[in-house]
Amino acid sequence: MSSENKTGLGALLTPEDSVLALIDHQPFQFANLHSHEPTMVINNVVGLAKAAKVFDVPTILTTVLEERGGLLLQDLQDVFPEQKPINRTLINTWQDERVVDAVKATGRKKLIIAGLWTEICVAMPAIQAAGEGFEVYVVTDASGGVSKEAHDMAVQRMIQAGVVPVTWLAVLGEWQRDWAREETVQGVAGVQAQHGGASGVAFAWEMQLLATPTGEEA
Repeated sequence: MSSENKTGLGALLTPEDSVLALIDHQPFQFANLHSHEPTMVINNVVGLAKAAKVFDVPTILTTVLEERGGLLLQDLQDVFPEQKPINRTLINTWQDERVVDAVKATGRKKLIIAGLWTEICVAMPAIQAAGEGFEVYVVTDASGGVSKEAHDMAVQRMIQAGVVPVTWLAVLGEWQRDWAREETVQGVAGVQAQHGGASGVAFAWEMQLLATPTGEEA
């Protein structure tokens, strides 16, 4: 990502310029996930996927050797029941032409990636795509590595390559941007309630307050 794309309003994500790639959220990968509590990563990536669906952001699902490593996480597959993940043998997703072609077919340049493991299956495509003109964002809390050090070092390496780290709720907030975007408010509220933890509870409270008449109106 060039320096001029890192600041200003244009550096923020919009649904219209985003494409999402979710890489290898499979049982084998989760079995050796130690940088995060696995259920947290599951919650976050499913929340991210549901947010992408609310905003009609093109989403590409991938697996690696699913006949050995297991099928895509069922909760994630259920968000896109009609979509068959691209099953690869290549470790680096960005070296699979089917994935690259699917991303390029969207015509979008802001590539958002989350996956397992951060140090391999996320870092490799993120660094390569960033070198090929894409503005790459990695959702760090919907990704994870075999250790905290592996995850952290991968994030640092990607930052040095111009990749932007971000969290899934930050992505959701940038996509929504304005609460006057009424067509997606209901969907965003649902995603936050299901996957936002304390943020979801606070958001429900805020909606209650907004709907509560003041003393002058009563």
